[in-house]
Amino acid sequence: MSYFSTHIRVVGALLVREMATRFGSKPGGYVWALLDPAAHILLMTFIFRAIARAPALGTSFALFFATGYIAFQFYQAMTSYLNSAVRANKALLSYPNVAPIDTIVARFVLQVCTTTLVAFIVLGTIVATMRVDTNLHWPAILEAIAMACLFGLGVAMINAVLFLKYPLYEQVFSIVNRPMFLISGVFFLPDSIPAPYRDLVLINPLVHVIMGFRKGFYPEYRAIGLDMTYLYGIAFLTLFAGMLVFTLSRKTLRNE
Repeated sequence: MSYFSTHIRVVGALLVREMATRFGSKPGGYVWALLDPAAHILLMTFIFRAIARAPALGTSFALFFATGYIAFQFYQAMTSYLNSAVRANKALLSYPNVAPIDTIVARFVLQVCTTTLVAFIVLGTIVATMRVDTNLHWPAILEAIAMACLFGLGVAMINAVLFLKYPLYEQVFSIVNRPMFLISGVFFLPDSIPAPYRDLVLINPLVHVIMGFRKGFYPEYRAIGLDMTYLYGIAFLTLFAGMLVFTLSRKTLRNE
């Protein structure tokens, strides 16, 4: 019990440190965390409104892109922030009470809270200013968020180890991960893609995250091809693999 309480205190201290390091002592850091996604959504709305009469779903370009972008960010921001968790806190691992997993947990908690706050503010503002009623289906929204976060956590735990062991892998991952924003359904509906290309797109678990997230905002959305069983399987398999790799590499993470 004392071991568990010790690590709770360590995670709490790391969480405060991460907040100070990431956002600084001034409110501008927190404002930028909100303005960055808002600016992306606003830019995409202006661009696609200029070239299309209506969004692929619903009547609001802003809501369509916001649901895609925010859902994707629960994964993307998670991996980007957690990948370097161990490396950024390397000096603290010399203390016996600080374990590598503590750095991951602290950043995970902070990132979930940050992205959730941004999602509430951005999506809440869009929904509040829309001229049509929106019936939110919270189970679908929360389910998609949970799977995105767990999948991102699993990927990040694997990366935290492999980035330290194999610097070349970090470059390869960056190249492979870069087009994910374009092929995960942020800009389009996978339902509209003809077979067999739709089946290829649906291999990407992030497509299912975004489809499930959008179902929570669009009751009329049928989400043809959405497979939550597949998403659960990939998310938990990745998380298990990440925990296994991370556990087997504890000594390496401290001494690398």
